[in-house]
This record gives sequence, structure tokens and C-alpha cells, in this order.
Amino acid sequence: MPGFLDNYGVSDARREKGVRRWVLGILGALCLAWLGYWFIHDFREKRQVSHFLDLVAERKFEDAYRLWGCDPKQPCRDYSFQKFLEDWGPKSPYSNTAKAHVRRTRSCSDGVIQILEFGPGDEILLYVDRKTRNLSFSPFSYCVDPAGRNTKFWDIFFR
Repeated sequence: MPGFLDNYGVSDARREKGVRRWVLGILGALCLAWLGYWFIHDFREKRQVSHFLDLVAERKFEDAYRLWGCDPKQPCRDYSFQKFLEDWGPKSPYSNTAKAHVRRTRSCSDGVIQILEFGPGDEILLYVDRKTRNLSFSPFSYCVDPAGRNTKFWDIFFR
């Protein structure tokens, strides 16, 4: 009877190893999916801001103004093309977009806030609407609900 118990528990150990591999594989796939969502979630909105800065750098101000949801022939009621040129035109301090870098991006439920830093203490807050992809200035540096309350607790600590 030598070898009678030699294979005792081998199939159980093989099954445990297979279950462990499946569980770790599923957890790894979920982590990759979460990271992919986290990196790609705001991709189109970030690209819209980048496209806007490229248009301003190329001095295509009419096309850049259209990204705000306005048209030079039919200007927006509260943001005329002349005011846009004052903010982003050749005589503006923000016309040199090569100095700008994105200091922070905040993902809100209805849009994305990108904080552009042109120098120490010189920041512009741009908001991109998720539905229309129109740009605007953000009055807040954090995400707010309709009542004006901060919707993300961690934004208080990470400015």
C-alpha cells in the first residue's frame, strides 16, 4: 500500500489555485476598468480646452469664440466678441497660451472645471459643459450644486 495517500488533497489544491486565479483576475480587470474610466471620463472636455488654447495661439479668434457657443455674427448676449477679444485677443495678458498649463481639473456632474495657470497666482477657471461642450468662465474653483454648495468634500482640502 505504498502510495495510497500520495495524491490525497491534490485535486482540492488545484481547485483552490484555480479559484484564486479567477478571483484575482476579476479584481485586476475591475481595477483596470476603474482606472480607464477615471482617465478617459473627462477626455472630450479636456480636449475642448486644449483645442481652444490652440485656436487662441493660432490667432483664430472667431473659431475660438464659437467654442463658447457664440458666433461673431450672432454674438452672445452677455459675452460679445469685443469682450472676448479683450479677454483672449492679441493685447490680452492671456493671449500667450504657451505660458498656460493646467494646474487642476475638477470633474463635476454637469461639466469639467480646468484651472489654467499663466504664472504664479495668475489663474483662469474655465468650465466645459458636458452636453454642449461650450466653454465659459467658472465662477467657482470647485463643483457646486444649484444652491451653490460644494458637492465634493475633498475639494476643500485640495485647491
